[in-house]
This record gives sequence, structure tokens and C-alpha cells, in this order.
Amino acid sequence: MTSTSISKAEKSYIQAGFLANPPSRADGRSLQDFRTIALETGIAPLANGSARFSIGRNPHDGSGGTEVLAATKLEVETIEQGGGGVEGGRMACSVTCSPAAYPHLSSSALDDLQYDMTTILNETLTHPSLHPKNLGILRGKKSWLLNLDLVVLVDSGNIYDAIFMAARAALWDTKVPRTRSVEYKARKTSSSAVVGGKTGGAGDMDVDEEVVSGFDTRQIQHATDFELPDYWDEGETLDGRQNWPVCITLNLVHPTHFLDATLAEEAATPLRLLLMFAFDSSSQAAWIQGSRTLGNGELTSTQLAELLNSAQKYARDVWHSLNTKLKEENVSKVKERTKF
Repeated sequence: MTSTSISKAEKSYIQAGFLANPPSRADGRSLQDFRTIALETGIAPLANGSARFSIGRNPHDGSGGTEVLAATKLEVETIEQGGGGVEGGRMACSVTCSPAAYPHLSSSALDDLQYDMTTILNETLTHPSLHPKNLGILRGKKSWLLNLDLVVLVDSGNIYDAIFMAARAALWDTKVPRTRSVEYKARKTSSSAVVGGKTGGAGDMDVDEEVVSGFDTRQIQHATDFELPDYWDEGETLDGRQNWPVCITLNLVHPTHFLDATLAEEAATPLRLLLMFAFDSSSQAAWIQGSRTLGNGELTSTQLAELLNSAQKYARDVWHSLNTKLKEENVSKVKERTKF
């Protein structure tokens, strides 16, 4: 689904620019250049992790560009007695689109768009190979549910790349509170009262029979729970944060392709290929975490292999640049906390 429509003449003009020698774009970028990217983490104080991400935003007045907000929130789930939780915790993703971002879409079309974005993001990030190892609390009893919610504020093109980079930044910023198991044991009490050194009976004094409440936890002989040694906004970083994937959208105008399309360029592109790549931080190995095609068109196996090789190089550059920016954000936060 394209976010805008253009005339046939404008479509032909844009495509001719891509196929020219040298290629030309309306904003002067080369085919592999991204627009200006801005990233800020820790923007939602009540979230466990958050980020604001924008592509192509005007640095002077803040107008234009694609803008996405992402935030994570941890909830405790019960594993036993049909509580909905799973051993080791689980993750749920959702994408909401602001009506202002798509004013030309009806409510039903906007719901369909949100569903498609949520499906692509959720299927990619909830894959077992990416599951964090520190979402468990008490084995067989309690676990964390990690909610990742994104809001598309403005769509000026290349929305899927922006969604995945915003999600990666919010997950990088996420802190999982440390937990400590505690065990409660009821005191052993005698069945009868002792009065004056003698065991009292019914004739010694009038004693009302104690009514046992089903909600009285003091009647539980043995119980296990957990406590938080940290504040709610402290804790350890989410496990495997280096491995969260990035998305590269290849906009295909045969026989070439380009990156970071604007709305007009997307409307002139017959086929888009979404490729999600994850990288191992130690070995730098790469693997495809997901893929999706948008639009009408066909690809041969030879073309697909060439596009995969190119997309991996682009994704590696984005992954390194995003990691550098996220580390800079961490350093600035530490400096801000140590100020007096």
C-alpha cells in the first residue's frame, strides 16, 4: 500500500532519473544515500526503554521526515494455573499509526496498515533465535511479558526501516529489573491456648472460634515469591541487545535499486523488497531474520541472490552506525546522572 499517489508523467520522470547515467533524485542524493537520521533514547520516563527515531527531519525547524516513537514495558505474568505466561518469558509487539500520518486513509484501511506492520515486526522480533534469556523470574511460577509498542507519528517514506531501527533502539535502552526469590513459611502454633501454665479448655474461658478466610495468606504453610532489589527504572540490560535486527528496504526499478525512498519515490516503485538482517557482535556473522515483498513484480533467483549480497552490505553499515549512536546515547546518560 502506497502512502500517496502521483500522475503517470511524474512516475515516469522519477523512474527516468533512477535509470539515468549518472542517476538523479529530486533531493540530490545518490541511490544508496539515506536522509538525515536523528535518534534519541530514554524519552518516556515511565517506560522500561524508549526511543524517538526520525529520517529526513529538517534539523532547523523539525518539520518533515518520517518519525516513530517506540517504548517497552515489562509486566509480570503467572505461568501456573492458566495465567498466560510461558517459561522464560515472552514478547509482544504492536504498531499503531496516527491518523495524522495517513490522513487520506479510511479507518478500515488504517487498521489494515497497522495490522500489516504489526505482523511483520512481531513475526521477526519474536522468533525463538532472538529470545532474551533474562525474562524469567521464578521457574514454573512467574515470568516477564515484554511489550514493545510503536507509534508512527509521520510517514514520509521508508517507514519499515524506521520502525525496525526505532524498535532496536528501544530494546537496546530497555532495563530488566533484577529479581530475588523469597520464601515464606508459616509459624507452627499449638492447637490449644495455655493459661496460667495450664492448658485451657472450653470451661476455662470463652473463646470465639477463628473463622478462616480463603484470602488469608497466613494460612498458607509454604509460598515462594520474588522481590525487586532495584528501583523500577533500574536493572540489567536486555539480553542479546546486540542481535536485534535492522531492516533494509530495497526499492526496485529494474535493473537498479535504491534506498530510503520518499513518498513520491515509493509511489513510482513497482516492487519493494524488505530484508531483515541480524548480526553476531563477536564474529560479525550475518543472517536473514525475515523478508517480505511489497508491490507487483517478479524476481529471478539470480537477481535475488545479487540483491541479498547488496542488502547485507547496506544492513551492516546501518547496524554499525546505529550501534555507534546508541553507545553515544548511553555515555551521555551516564554523564547526565553523574552531574551534581
